[in-house]
Amino acid sequence: MQRFINNPDDLVDEAVRGFVKAHRDLVALHPDNARVVVSRTAPECGRVGLVTGGGSGHEPAFMGYVGRHMVDAVAVGELFSSPTAKSFYDAIRAADAGNGVCVLYGNYAGDNMNVKMAARMAAKDGIEVRTVVANDDVCSAPLEEREKRRGVAGEILMWRAGGARAATGASLEAVQATAQKALDATRSVGVGLAPCTLPANGRPNFEIAPGTMEVGIGHHGEPGMEVVDLKAADAVADDMLDIVLAEQNLVAGDTVSVLVSGLGATPVNELYILYDRIATRLDAMNVEIMQPLVGNYFTSLEMMGATLTVMKLDDELRALLATEASCPGLKVTP
Repeated sequence: MQRFINNPDDLVDEAVRGFVKAHRDLVALHPDNARVVVSRTAPECGRVGLVTGGGSGHEPAFMGYVGRHMVDAVAVGELFSSPTAKSFYDAIRAADAGNGVCVLYGNYAGDNMNVKMAARMAAKDGIEVRTVVANDDVCSAPLEEREKRRGVAGEILMWRAGGARAATGASLEAVQATAQKALDATRSVGVGLAPCTLPANGRPNFEIAPGTMEVGIGHHGEPGMEVVDLKAADAVADDMLDIVLAEQNLVAGDTVSVLVSGLGATPVNELYILYDRIATRLDAMNVEIMQPLVGNYFTSLEMMGATLTVMKLDDELRALLATEASCPGLKVTP
């Protein structure tokens, strides 16, 4: 294993410090918690606070989405591990301007447990906390058990919509409802081509045999829907698009947001090949794509593969996604 690391036990803390130094115009380190990153504009008077958090190794997620009209504070966990309840609590306190805080996070056992504990701690301080739990990963559970699905790259679009709604001065209840609406309109699927390696043990965390690919793989290497022979890029893009569109009922004249994210080791030019096929098919359906995102937006260390996310837009979601946003992982100009 060849990596730019010092002691593997210090990797996350060193990465967070470097991130904050590189983006000091946008973010700051919490004064009492080295695992909480806070927006320079937070807390913002008259605005509901937004918080997220998750394990490291998915950069620019999660701390890359702290900034203007995005989330206000992020709790940072160890590699592929939930942040502590204390870190979520400190992030909530840092984001609160007296209007309550909405925590938008992925559906993982550790995150669920620690966010609930943090919310109870915040309630003792008089801070009202509401949550939206992302579950956009289509292949992680059947539709009738959607509450069991994982949250993956669709969280980014949820953060965008929630952050834009909060920027209007909307109530905590309204921000929560908007984030939930954005999530309900979003579906994602991942395809893995090669595993990643956790520096602490130096071994791949799962296996994908040469010449095969895993459809529906999770961001931590969770098992997907099936392992099949490796296909050409257009066939892979078709499979991914078919999976997400099966639940979205798109018709001619609809508008969608499309995100194609690499998982860490996939060359960006290959992501554009996937997007080329996806855009061609949506164009043929007379479906408009608004502000497509192609690149490394939600990774998994050096895993080879990609995630496709599609959000079906109505007029409200279109307007929210057009709102200015500025954070290290994403910039949107009207």
